[in-house]
Amino acid sequence: MRMYDLIYKKRNGAELSKGEINFIISGFTKGEIPDYQMAAFLMTVYFRSMTARESTDLTMAMVDSGERVNLSKIKGFKVDKHSTGGVGDTTSLVLGPIVAACGGKVAKMTGRGLGHTGGTIDKLESIPGFTCSLSKEKFVENVNSIGLALMGQTAKLAPADKVIYSLRDVTATVDSIPLIAGSIMSKKLAAGSDGIVLDVKTGSGAFMEKYEDALKLAKAMVDIGEGAGKKMVAFITSMEEPLGFAIGNSIEVKEAIDTLSGVGPADLTDLCVELGSNMLLISGLVKTVEEGKKKLKEIITSKKGLEKLKQMAKAQGGNPDAIDNPSLLPQCKKLVEIKSEKSGYVEKINALEVGISSLILGAGRTKKEDIVNPSVGIYLKKKIGDKIEKGEPLAIFHTDGDEKKFNEAKNKFLNAYTIGAKKVKPPKFFYARVTKDKVEEY
Repeated sequence: MRMYDLIYKKRNGAELSKGEINFIISGFTKGEIPDYQMAAFLMTVYFRSMTARESTDLTMAMVDSGERVNLSKIKGFKVDKHSTGGVGDTTSLVLGPIVAACGGKVAKMTGRGLGHTGGTIDKLESIPGFTCSLSKEKFVENVNSIGLALMGQTAKLAPADKVIYSLRDVTATVDSIPLIAGSIMSKKLAAGSDGIVLDVKTGSGAFMEKYEDALKLAKAMVDIGEGAGKKMVAFITSMEEPLGFAIGNSIEVKEAIDTLSGVGPADLTDLCVELGSNMLLISGLVKTVEEGKKKLKEIITSKKGLEKLKQMAKAQGGNPDAIDNPSLLPQCKKLVEIKSEKSGYVEKINALEVGISSLILGAGRTKKEDIVNPSVGIYLKKKIGDKIEKGEPLAIFHTDGDEKKFNEAKNKFLNAYTIGAKKVKPPKFFYARVTKDKVEEY
């Protein structure tokens, strides 16, 4: 087999065999195929795309490039959730505990953030002492005993994805549906769960700004997961404005605590109930989505999900008292109101720009070696459709006292808001539910 021939074949629109795809991924990961040929191949995929079968074979070749996590010692159906990212995406901190409180087994491998805020690990490490550096034995033990554990991804999971993504990043091939789907699903499939519920974001704060692109990605990932023998459901949800009110790390943990206590933002609560009911459904713990929603709402009302978060915190070295007393979480040096410069109604929010504002404050990282400040962030006071008076706060900045960073973040944040004379409706939140058999649009 020659790489030249496979590039030529794909360039002309032909379908590659499983063996040919394995040759490409294995050869590049081992350094046997030069990057200029792999770059040419990635560009042919960008323009020619891939069939569902090719996408599954590509993903599985990436899975096979490294080790797979063996979760066979965990009793019951192992379920995971993945979000394509967003601003104020606190979902995992709420979802895991409420599903586990219903008897689900949530064995989640997650990562650190590279962007506007920290990842799930960064957020959880706001809890004093909390660690996601678990041995595989401890990870399995925690899921069996409390139904929930979160562990950092290792470099041994789908190493092909890392080297391919680095090349995609410099060859303008990042936004290819088969390549995005393969990148996400290779790590999820290597992590060993039996079923996955996906939350694919669309809108100004999402990777897939257009609904049509988000739908293509959702379908591709569902097809790949089902092709690999997993139970899959995907949702397409809005990121036209930040989810919830908190954007940061410790303030998002506080918002998760509020949500698990029944006093969280409506959009975050609704999303967690929707995703969670489907996690219960594919786990076989409920017969219908509605039954799952009812159970989860009862879990929130009774605060059993909150208790599950405390159990997880304790089991992973964290101080469970911080769940009851959030003042034990990292606190910022200064709270500053960001006041509106005009009166009217919030017509639009550029969610990405709000996220970048929190990054400037120190809530995220632009390079892997950057250190995240867990105490800083932004707490929104107004969202789309809300009335605002001149001089009234749009948000509260949690800052470290650095005036230069504050002023830069403030200017970007104010420019992210469009305030007009007419009241508008909040943006549509749920767009579609995608399974192997159909697309249900809301």
